[in-house]
Amino acid sequence: MLDHISIGVRDADVSKRFYDAALKPLGYSCLSQSPGSLGYGAQGVALWVNEAAHPVPADDKSGLHFCFSAPTRKSVDAFHAGALRAGGQDNGSPGLRTDYGEDYYAAFVVDPDGYRIEAHCSAAE
Repeated sequence: MLDHISIGVRDADVSKRFYDAALKPLGYSCLSQSPGSLGYGAQGVALWVNEAAHPVPADDKSGLHFCFSAPTRKSVDAFHAGALRAGGQDNGSPGLRTDYGEDYYAAFVVDPDGYRIEAHCSAAE
């Protein structure tokens, strides 16, 4: 349905450290980089992270979050650990979320700009 998503951030260098660490375990990397602009994905850019004069203010009551597909539970765990090491905040440690589905395994973090980020897999491994 979606080709890509773009988010505005205060500092692309800070965001690069965070997204490199959080997304690498999921199989995503920075595929495009220019001053103030980063493009992440697997084979093509699906997430643009761009410096913006007025990023959307963080609002934990907005319901907005981004969920990334993960190949395994171990990659969800590594996403969470990497994100926290790179300046993210815990918003739900890795584990089963049976209220979302029997095999719904996910972890939740908040990036340095306040965006809520999730990694999820349905694999039993």
